[in-house]
Amino acid sequence: MKPADFEFISQLINKRSGLVLTEDKAYLLESRLMPVARKRGMKGLEDLISTIRTSQEESLLCEVTEAMTTNESFFFRDLKPFDTFRDVILPDLLASRAANKSFRIWCAASSSGQEPYSLAMVMKEQAAKLTGWSHEIIATDISTKMLAKAEKGIYSQFEVQRGLPIQMLLKYFKKANDAWQIDPSLRDMVTYKEFNLLNDPTALGAFDVVFCRNVLIYFDQPTKTRILDWISRMIPADGRLFLGGAETVLGITDKFKPVPGQRGVYCLAEAVPAAAAPAAATNVGASAS
Repeated sequence: MKPADFEFISQLINKRSGLVLTEDKAYLLESRLMPVARKRGMKGLEDLISTIRTSQEESLLCEVTEAMTTNESFFFRDLKPFDTFRDVILPDLLASRAANKSFRIWCAASSSGQEPYSLAMVMKEQAAKLTGWSHEIIATDISTKMLAKAEKGIYSQFEVQRGLPIQMLLKYFKKANDAWQIDPSLRDMVTYKEFNLLNDPTALGAFDVVFCRNVLIYFDQPTKTRILDWISRMIPADGRLFLGGAETVLGITDKFKPVPGQRGVYCLAEAVPAAAAPAAATNVGASAS
């Protein structure tokens, strides 16, 4: 690939998704964009990039952006965050939100839905404790293709074998030909929305817990700072933020600090204004990338 072409396409991807592509990742362009070129009847990446330069066709730009964004996800990924949510965060919510009996969770960059459905399963297992409670899981992603897959809740044998305990598979999934479909009651617990993390997410409303795991690693530092600062305005004083194992707030933002003894969990560094009150279950805003 010509250096000028790499520079053009990497800047385009960064502008639309925040993804930072360095020259050592040039191979990703070829492996992920060649299928787009073939689908469009083009000979190769040179034709694809030339067409993008001249046409700026929005549908093509969306295809290219979706092809480049990472969609790696699996059920109960890293396990510990879900144990922490079940054993620490959920009991805290049940105690602190007892007056209004409601809370909201945001799964940012939710890909094909394994993370929000994992949370839904954790909450389903605690159903007796949640009787009479109103709760929401809002899951967002930039990829309409991934959101469509998540809403269907159909996963291959390979996908359900990645992190999903066999007892959970048998309890919450039904065989559908050579795949597995998640139970409708779990699908109803999650609302999927198209959203680009480069945009201000505060229109989504307030959240008691935010899962923004394994996505910040793909952004440059100013973008990470901006996203974390936005999230800090979306959660109450006792809200919690989950990040991936390779991610941190240290040196990126002063709005959050690590929660002692809870790896990958963060709280606000100081009390927030009264405007960021505990989340109300009805406070749902529309969003689009």
